[in-house]
Parts: sequence; structure tokens; C-alpha cells
Amino acid sequence: MTIRVGYIGLGDMGGAMASNLAPKGFDARVYDLDPARMEELAAGGAKPASSCREVGEHAEVLSVCVPGDPHVEAALLGKDGALAGMAAGSVVAIHSTVQPRTVERMAEAARECGVDVIDVCVTGGRAVAEKGGLTLLIGGESEIVERARPVLEAYGTTLLHAGPLGSGAKLKLAVNLLTYVNWAAAAESYRLAKASGLDPEVFVQAVISNGQLSEMQQRFIAGQKLPDEAVESDAYQGFVGIQMYNAEKDLAHALELGRSCGVALPAAGLVAQDMARIYRVKDDGRR
Repeated sequence: MTIRVGYIGLGDMGGAMASNLAPKGFDARVYDLDPARMEELAAGGAKPASSCREVGEHAEVLSVCVPGDPHVEAALLGKDGALAGMAAGSVVAIHSTVQPRTVERMAEAARECGVDVIDVCVTGGRAVAEKGGLTLLIGGESEIVERARPVLEAYGTTLLHAGPLGSGAKLKLAVNLLTYVNWAAAAESYRLAKASGLDPEVFVQAVISNGQLSEMQQRFIAGQKLPDEAVESDAYQGFVGIQMYNAEKDLAHALELGRSCGVALPAAGLVAQDMARIYRVKDDGRR
């Protein structure tokens, strides 16, 4: 029996993930504030919706991949939100990187409708998402996860069940903290090597040889190598501006989670203040 799937949020990651649904045999209904995003998915067999509620009315399993906590709330709550249209027994999978308490609050609202929620954060990037090869970081009851598993396997090849509701969000914040601290270290060491007169390529060869620069960090370093004129282009600034926004949000969430757990995260605090420099964003207010 074909599973009816809904997807809200067709941005860089969401669009890539949702592109797997119709080609893999799911009855997919999608929604985004940008009609062009829905048209792209329609070309692959998904059906555009007119609202979040319409997606909810269609979906047995609903994926939500929007920028942050307030956007998740807007997609799910209220008379036009997806929960208003969802049938009892349906499942919501929140893919957005949000605070664990946001997931818990959405689960409380969903229970009033007889709907279950799991948090399913994603890692791997757009290119991996398009191939359905993401790593999924999951929090929630095992029985609910199993009901959503056929849909989740359309997006990911590695499904890590981290624990109860909110565990996927916690795991994603810890993973992202490590990523951004690594970015800061790579950017600073690269700038030092270049400014001191060293050949940057020799520096890169040295840290690759030592095992200090992973493949992911090597892709990040490529942005540090770009000439100023390329970095200052509107296209590049638009791209890194979004990356900076996400990084600042995720690090703020990590710091808040750390405070709630009684854990000091001094490196996270320093890196959070330097993301514009790390990503080479032209924003004097953040320098």
C-alpha cells in the first residue's frame, strides 16, 4: 500500500530530500512559501499544496524541514498549520535543527490531535540528500520511529536512534558544535599560514598528510582560497549568509542546551561570535 507523505520546507536540504519521495513510489504532497520550489518537485511527480494544513490532511507521515524554531511552530500550529488537518495515528518527523524543548512542545500539541512526533535531524549535505544517503539522528519512541521508517529510508542510509524524544536534536547540536569549532580552527590556521608567507597549498598538504584535515574540512578550505572579488559577489554572499545564520542559530542552541545541562562550552561561545569572519561574510555588524 502506497504511503501518503507530506513535506513542508523545500529549501536547500528540504528540496533535495523531498525529491526522493515520488520517484521512490510515495504519494507525495509538498509545500513551500516559494511556488517555484514546489514546481521543481512537481516535475518529479510530487503534488504541490496550497497550505501547511493541506499537506497535513494528506500525510500519514509528515516531514518538516524549515529554518528554525518559530518556523516549525508556524508550520504545525494554528488553524492553517499542518496539525489542524492531520488524522489520528499520523506521524510528524521534524528535520529542522531546533531546541529539544521545541520538539517536546510540538509533541504535546500533536498528542491533542492523536498525532505522534519524532525528531529526525539530518547530516550529510545537499548532494548526499539528493542521493538519499543522509545520516539521520533520531529521537522518539521506537514504535513511532518504525512506523515512519519506510519514509525515513527514502532520505537516509544510516539511521541512528539516539534515544527518547528530543535526543535527535541534542545529538545534532553536539555534532554541529564540533563542525563549527573545526571550521574556526581550519580558517585560522589557513589564514596564519597564508599571512606569514607560506604557500597555502603546502599548508593544506601538510595537514592532510597529518590527518588533521578531513574531506569535509577540505571542502570548507576551498572557500578560504577564493579571491576577494569572488567572495564579494552577491551570489557567494547570499550563500554564506545563510550558512552563517544557521551556524549562529545552532551554536546559540548548543550554548543554551549546555547551560541547561550545567556544562560550560567556552569554545562554542567564542566561535559563535566569529562566524562572519569564518564564513567570509561581509557584515560589519558582526566583525
